Amino acid sequence: MSLRTVRTILTAFEQAEGVGAKVRRSIGTMNMRNFNPFLMLDDFSVSAPAGFPEHPHLGQETITLILKGAVAHEDFTGSKGVLYPGDLQFMTAGKGVVHSEMPVPQPDGSPTVGMQLWVDLPESLKECQPRYRDLKSYEIPEVVEQDGKLRIKVISGKSHGVESLKDLAYTPVHYYYYTMKPGSTFKQDMPKDFNFFLYVREGNSLVINGDTKVEKHRNCFFNMDGDGITGKNPATSTEDVEFVLVGGKTLDQEVVQYGPFVATSQNRIQQAFTDYRAARNGFDNLRTWDSLISGGVTDDMVRGELKGSVEDREKERLAYFHNKESKKDEL
Repeated sequence: MSLRTVRTILTAFEQAEGVGAKVRRSIGTMNMRNFNPFLMLDDFSVSAPAGFPEHPHLGQETITLILKGAVAHEDFTGSKGVLYPGDLQFMTAGKGVVHSEMPVPQPDGSPTVGMQLWVDLPESLKECQPRYRDLKSYEIPEVVEQDGKLRIKVISGKSHGVESLKDLAYTPVHYYYYTMKPGSTFKQDMPKDFNFFLYVREGNSLVINGDTKVEKHRNCFFNMDGDGITGKNPATSTEDVEFVLVGGKTLDQEVVQYGPFVATSQNRIQQAFTDYRAARNGFDNLRTWDSLISGGVTDDMVRGELKGSVEDREKERLAYFHNKESKKDEL
């Protein structure tokens, strides 16, 4: 394996976002405006009643991973639900969508924690219809090696012979969540036409390619000059390390971005704002849509219209594994 060299390592500083939320942003800043095909990466923490009430998107996809707590979501097409720890949602904004993302209040008052990644859409798909793909934690295959010291959730892509589900996002993305105990090592292959970054969520002892230390809340961006990377959490470390390793197929197109609107020309951005204000050309549903959750999420909402109670989730989980066993029996 020829190792990719490090382009730069940036610290994600905390800042305010949404209504009362806090994020650590490492893509979508002055230091890293975008990292083809990625437009933004936020490591967020938000407690009710703060959150991300109704807002628009256009020309991009978002990938949201929940790590603690729960988030309710809805949009003006009628899609809605609740994400719990380990769950992900792949949202394609296409020609326009308006949605809300609000934390579900926790009994102990603790915040909801997660990550959201914005991915550019190929120009040929920027005018597609909005869509959602939820991925529950129990649907994600996991690599467990080195007596449990190395664990990798294969959200999208392939790692150590384990492959993810297919067709999660229009722009090809590889997404891995690593947990490494002291004394563990890894090797990860990378397609040559993918840009990769590694963002550390927990721990300060990760060493990449034998000599580069990457600490908590820092994002390591790689050059496209090798087949992969290696890493270790030294046996002398006293802490676990958790990080995401994410890659995306680069797109040969212009990026014109204004907030949540992404296009390949300034004219399309201007048209998007006009259409959004007039509720037309992709934003027509704004004329009749009233947000359920933008003012806050209640237990009645979770159990009712959102169909996202813990009991509902358990039924879905059991049904999922029952269907998997049934398919095995058919073979």
